[in-house]
Amino acid sequence: MKKINNTCDWLAVVMLMLAAMLLPVSTLAAEPVSKSSFRGIAIGGHDSVEYHNLTTEPHASAVAGKKSFVVKWKGAKWRFLSQASADAFSANPEKYSPAYNGFCANALSLGKGLLKTDGTHWEIFGDKLYLFYAAAGRERWVAVDDQAEFIASADAAWVKLSQ
Repeated sequence: MKKINNTCDWLAVVMLMLAAMLLPVSTLAAEPVSKSSFRGIAIGGHDSVEYHNLTTEPHASAVAGKKSFVVKWKGAKWRFLSQASADAFSANPEKYSPAYNGFCANALSLGKGLLKTDGTHWEIFGDKLYLFYAAAGRERWVAVDDQAEFIASADAAWVKLSQ
């Protein structure tokens, strides 16, 4: 076995050991959530339950949640307009959380990776909330009669990128 006596060699060995220790941790990490700030606020602080009560034609603005109604889920703080919304989310977060944990559905469908959103560009297809980085992405999805192809592409990208 070769003797290690050079500082660069030691540094390389230490880096390899650290990488080996962290590798299993990264494979167990939870799915990422689109956080709009360094404080860990999900989807720009908008109430993900209230989207389901909004009208899509004309397209209503997203409803901001309040600091007093917060649920921690998947490492992020989800804000709500009321205790009733927070309770509904807590009882069924999979129903009320946006697809792809709030990352841009359009970017995923185009193979562009995980692009954060702020919750202002949205649409509900079926019973699922989809968020978009920009209005153009939402418009691309709304312009077609059947979003199944876009959703299938985004789903496939999400499976790869969220693990």
